[in-house]
Amino acid sequence: MDEATAAETVLPSLDDPMLRAASEGLGGPAGRRVSVQPGRAIAWLLALTALACSLALVQKQPCREDGWTEGNVYPMLCYSDIPLLYSSRGLAAADPVYETAPGRPPLEYPVLTGTVVTVTVWVTNLLQPDAPPADRNRTFFDVNVLFLVACALAATWFIARTAGRRPWDAALFALAPGLVATAYINWDLFAVALTAGALYAWSRRAPTVAGLLLGLAVAAKFYPVVLVGPLFLLCLRAGRLGAFARLLVAAVAAFVAVNLPVALRYPDGWAEFYRLSRERGVGLGSLWYALAREGHPVPESALNLVSGGVFAVFCLGIAWLALRARRRPRLGQLAFLVVLAFTVANKVYSPQYVLWLIPLFALARPRWRDLLVWQAAEVLYFVAIWWHLEGYQNTDITVPEWTHTGATLLRIAAQLWVASLVVRDVWRPEHDPVRATGDDDPAGGVLTDRPDSFALVRVRTVPAPSSP
Repeated sequence: MDEATAAETVLPSLDDPMLRAASEGLGGPAGRRVSVQPGRAIAWLLALTALACSLALVQKQPCREDGWTEGNVYPMLCYSDIPLLYSSRGLAAADPVYETAPGRPPLEYPVLTGTVVTVTVWVTNLLQPDAPPADRNRTFFDVNVLFLVACALAATWFIARTAGRRPWDAALFALAPGLVATAYINWDLFAVALTAGALYAWSRRAPTVAGLLLGLAVAAKFYPVVLVGPLFLLCLRAGRLGAFARLLVAAVAAFVAVNLPVALRYPDGWAEFYRLSRERGVGLGSLWYALAREGHPVPESALNLVSGGVFAVFCLGIAWLALRARRRPRLGQLAFLVVLAFTVANKVYSPQYVLWLIPLFALARPRWRDLLVWQAAEVLYFVAIWWHLEGYQNTDITVPEWTHTGATLLRIAAQLWVASLVVRDVWRPEHDPVRATGDDDPAGGVLTDRPDSFALVRVRTVPAPSSP
C-alpha cells in the first residue's frame, strides 16, 4: 500500500460513532489529516491480539495449574477439550488418531485438525516422555496454545489486510470478549485463520489460492463450506463465474488431497466425524435443546430434517437478498449471514463457535456498539453453559433450568439482531459503514466495482460514492 492510500486509512475515532463519543474524554477524535501507516496499524493490532490471547490463558489458569485433574472445570469456567481429549483418548500412546481400537474411539474431528493433534502429541511426548499425567496434560495444552496464538495472529493480519483502507476493523476480532473466553476451548482458531486467509486471497484477486485455503479450512472444521454459496451468488450476479469455478476446483482439490490418504488408510476413523454429525441428537446451546428443555422437543427422527430445513430457509432468504438488493452485497455481509444461519439452525452450539462469526462481523458490520451488545450475550451464555453442566455433575448444587435456556435464547436473539442490521445495510447501502466511507467492497476481489450482469432487479451499474 503506497503513501497516498495510507493517508486515506479510515480512523476508528472518526468513523465509529461509539469510539468518536468515547474519544471526547481524550481530546476528541483524530483529525482528518492524521496519517496512520497501515503497517503500524497492523503491528498494533497484532499486539492487541497477543494481549487478548494472554488474557485467554489467564482465564484458563485455574484449570491449567492442576492439569485439569481436580474437577473444577465448570465452576471455574476454564473447561477445554484439548487437555481432556489428551487424557481421555489415550493420545499419549501416540497411536494414529483415526485408528479404531478397543476402548479408544477414533478422533471425531476433520483430518487437518487431526493432523494438528498428532503433531502436538509428538511434541508433548518429546518434551515430557515420563512426566505425571497432570504435567503432560498441561504441556499438551501449552503446545496447542502456542499454535492457536499463531492462528489468532494470522487471522488478525488477514482481516486487517482484507479490510483495505479499514485495517483497524480487525480490532473488533483482536479485542472481542468472545476471543478471550473461548480461544482455547478447541482448535477452532485453526479453521478461522484458514478461512480469513481464503477471504484475503480472494480480496487480492487470487481465486485459486483462495480456493486452496478454503478447502483446507473445510478439512479443519466443516463450517467454512457454507461460504461457497455466497461466493457463487456474488459471482453469478457480477458475471464472474469463471473466477468462482477456479475457486471451487481448487477447494475440492485441496480437500481431497488431505482427506483421501486418511480415508483410504483408516476409513472408519475418517468417517467418524461425518457419522457423528449425522447421528448426534440435540446438543447444548442449540435452539432445539432450549425447546426440548421447555417441553417442546423435536422428534429425534425428524431432527436432521427440521434443522436442515431451517438452514435451507435461511439460505433461500440470503440468496433472495443477494440477487434482489439494488446494489450487490459485500462478501463479508453474506458470509456473516450464512455462517450465522448455520449456527442458529445447527443441532449444537458450543461456546467457541462464536470464533467463526467474529472475523466475519468485522468485515460485515464494523461497529463497536453492535459488537459489544452481541458479545455480552455470548459471554452470558459462556457462563451459563458451564454452570448448567456443573449442576448435572454436582448434585449438591442446584442451577435453575431457566439460566441456560434463557441465556441460549438471549444469545440467539442478539445474533439475529446483528443479522437484521446487516440485512438492513444490504437493503439500504447508505447505512453500510464500509460503503459510507467510499468503498465498494474491500474483500470483493474480482467483484469490486464490477457492474451487475444478473440480478432479480433491473440490472444497472450503481457507482460507488466518491472517497471523502
